[in-house]
Amino acid sequence: MSKQLREEIVTFITAPNEDEAAGIARSLVEARLAACVNIVRNIRSIYTWQGNIEDDSEVLMIVKTRKSLFNALSAKVRELHSYDVPEIIALPVIEGSEEYLKWLKESTE
Repeated sequence: MSKQLREEIVTFITAPNEDEAAGIARSLVEARLAACVNIVRNIRSIYTWQGNIEDDSEVLMIVKTRKSLFNALSAKVRELHSYDVPEIIALPVIEGSEEYLKWLKESTE
């Protein structure tokens, strides 16, 4: 028997610096598109861009939200982000504490 997928997701978004990430995070939470955004400093990203191997310092936003809000969240991030192609990827939440998931839902309604 297959298990029904949860509505809650975690979205990863990288940004060039903490100030830009904080501005995006605040906008997402104020718009109730996210319940919480953690900002992780000092990550190193190695990736290909326009035919070159890049090696940059970035910050990572870990966004707790709901799948039904992903498209609106993604549009808001693209509106505010300085990158031409920002990373906006979502992972499913398999399980979580009942109280936390209830708060997440209430914070994004």
